[in-house]
Amino acid sequence: MPTRLRPTAPIAPDAILVGDPGRALLLAQELLVEPKMSNHARGLWGYSGTTPAGHPLTIQSTGMGGPSAALILGELAKLRVRRAVRVGTCVGLGGDVGLGDLLVVSEAIARGGSSSAFGLAVGEPVKPDAGLTEALEASLAGQASAHRVASFDVHPDGPDDREDDPRVAAADMQTAPLLASARSHEVRVAALLIVAEVAAGGGLDKEDLEQAERRAGRFARAILSI
Repeated sequence: MPTRLRPTAPIAPDAILVGDPGRALLLAQELLVEPKMSNHARGLWGYSGTTPAGHPLTIQSTGMGGPSAALILGELAKLRVRRAVRVGTCVGLGGDVGLGDLLVVSEAIARGGSSSAFGLAVGEPVKPDAGLTEALEASLAGQASAHRVASFDVHPDGPDDREDDPRVAAADMQTAPLLASARSHEVRVAALLIVAEVAAGGGLDKEDLEQAERRAGRFARAILSI
């Protein structure tokens, strides 16, 4: 049984994972019919319910950064979660992506830190589940594209922290260790990221970010309902 999550409602086999507890509440209200809080331990708000089509779904916050996300996914695996989509944010690094864009992660590059706990060397890629990723790409056809991202344990705040691989479109703090944890626990996971900031400066305001979160959440719900 999990030692950090304290479920107060049934956990569904399918889950949407978000870092921010506030985003978990936002998506629960947007995506579920009569959602029930399924976890509030450690401030990691989680909600369970059914989609309008009647499909059971859990929306669980994982906290900030790779170590917390990987740990919570392990807890969810013990609760029989078998598929998940990360709906998170990232920093756009180049001209190919702009504020508010949705990125389907094709692979995540480990940049040290918590990724090493799963045996990933610096610079080593880890791939999401192929089936879920293909479904995301198909669902988002013409509205998003697949990209490589790099995952750091610290926020890439300035030019000195930017990823220098031109094939990498964005940086975040969770995806590589989360995917590595998923592989370890045999959970199928894909990732859909919102470009909430760009390295050149600037970020989405609260209203625009929430609109992007709702949009990303609807796409995640759609493929988990298949």
